[in-house]
Amino acid sequence: MSSVTAAAPKRTRIRGPVTWWKDPWRKPHVLRAATWVYMVWSLAPVLVAVMFSFNNGRSRSSWQGFSTQWYIGKNLPGGAYSVFANPALRTALVQTLRLATITTAVAVPLGLAFALGIDRWHGRGSGTSNFTMLFSFVMPELVIGVALFFVFGQALTMVPPGTWQQALGLIVFQMSYPVIIIRARLLSIGRQYEEAAMDLGAKPTQSLRRVLLPLLYPAIFASTVLVFADCIDDFVVVRALGGPSTSETISMKLYSGYRSAPTPAYNALATIMLVLTLTVMFIGLFVFGRNAKKEGKKQDAAEAFAVSI
Repeated sequence: MSSVTAAAPKRTRIRGPVTWWKDPWRKPHVLRAATWVYMVWSLAPVLVAVMFSFNNGRSRSSWQGFSTQWYIGKNLPGGAYSVFANPALRTALVQTLRLATITTAVAVPLGLAFALGIDRWHGRGSGTSNFTMLFSFVMPELVIGVALFFVFGQALTMVPPGTWQQALGLIVFQMSYPVIIIRARLLSIGRQYEEAAMDLGAKPTQSLRRVLLPLLYPAIFASTVLVFADCIDDFVVVRALGGPSTSETISMKLYSGYRSAPTPAYNALATIMLVLTLTVMFIGLFVFGRNAKKEGKKQDAAEAFAVSI
């Protein structure tokens, strides 16, 4: 009788604990440290500027106590003004919000229309039109600002410098963002939903209004948030197309004010601009989170229904 002996398993050598200085990439210690260094390097100056906007004195380097006087105070020492007591700073804040609102209200619907048109256009010249639409996205903003300055100065002289030129320039520069975002959403959705709606008797306008636009809502909202937040801190276009002092925005006031002898009121103005941008961003994240949960619940319900069948 022959016996079969099983081969002994090959013994593996067990390595001892690997310390991070011998193998630093085994665990992401270096990457984690680099991330924290970058965050401190980028956020520390911003936090210092925000902190001195609440300083009780005029100094922007020596802390003298907590106060909100540089936001809403009156009769400040040395004849200084707070943000809301200074007519120039208050006008800059209003002008910034006005330009951001006008640009968003015009650029997003135009970007949606162009994205739908380019997506439906498959004939001759569609590729050229697509490249032309995206040209402003890759072109430096300084080039666009200088080019628009010469266009308004030589050809479109009927448009007065200031708010109208700034709004038109921002619309031209910002319209590429909704085109790219909505076009990407259209490519991920496909044509099957519209075709199914038209197969069930819906007209093309009805399928667009009641089927496609609700599916494009996340992309439209993302475009709105991005355009509004980017217009708040825009400097190049509004500077190149600026007119009277009433057309100066927050970024222009900060640039001109910090070249002289600024007070902590300019820190307060920069803090307000930062808060506006972060508020828009957090609203967008909140809406996207709720929308993702709803889409996840709908998908789970659809999967459960399919399994039950």
